[in-house]
Amino acid sequence: MITIGVCDDELLEAFHISARIQTLMEEMQITCSVERFCSGQELLSSLERFDIIFLDILMKGMDGMETARRCRELAFEKTLIFLTSSRRYVFDAYDVEAFHYLVKPVEDGKLRHVLKRAVEKERQHSSDYIVVSRERQRRKLFLDSIRYFEIRGRKIDVHEEKGIFTYYEQIGILEKQLMGKGFFRCHKSYLLNLKHVEAYNRQEAFLDNGDRILIAKRRYEAFCQEILAYMRKNGGIV
Repeated sequence: MITIGVCDDELLEAFHISARIQTLMEEMQITCSVERFCSGQELLSSLERFDIIFLDILMKGMDGMETARRCRELAFEKTLIFLTSSRRYVFDAYDVEAFHYLVKPVEDGKLRHVLKRAVEKERQHSSDYIVVSRERQRRKLFLDSIRYFEIRGRKIDVHEEKGIFTYYEQIGILEKQLMGKGFFRCHKSYLLNLKHVEAYNRQEAFLDNGDRILIAKRRYEAFCQEILAYMRKNGGIV
């Protein structure tokens, strides 16, 4: 089941948006639960329950943009969608990795399209994994939690959110396993999960946990193309 939070300090608007989302999800035959919140503070206290959050920006007290920043600071890595009456904050939405920025009033067709893509994204990210072997044991590595693979000869260090897992594998085999899954080999020693890149320059990629990953000079242009393609696929501005 997909869990959705709707945060808008206008109570009637929160009820209206929630009802529309519930109806559209039922039409798409997607099981969901939708909860309403009238302030950013209220939402933050229940953050871990949700797969998708719709945020108004122009709210009293803590506005939607600050609420989104707090969400990311609290390690909420699921889908944030802004649904607001102002276009003013479109570019700020990139700073908090918003999946979409919808401007009210939003027609049902557009809202359905964004919902469908958001659900597909959550389902894909929660289930994608590879299976690796170490000491005669096989283990699932869920890709969503991996920031990067570090290659050290035949050893591969998997840098996950919970720590580092090391196993033996050929880099060519690993690259084939990760093909089309949002990873890019930006350097001979690194296979990087593009989801966790917050910024980059010609020399380095800056990750959401503060790590810096080298970008080989000859791979920089390809890296730019890959991360832009990833952004187009996994989010956008409307």
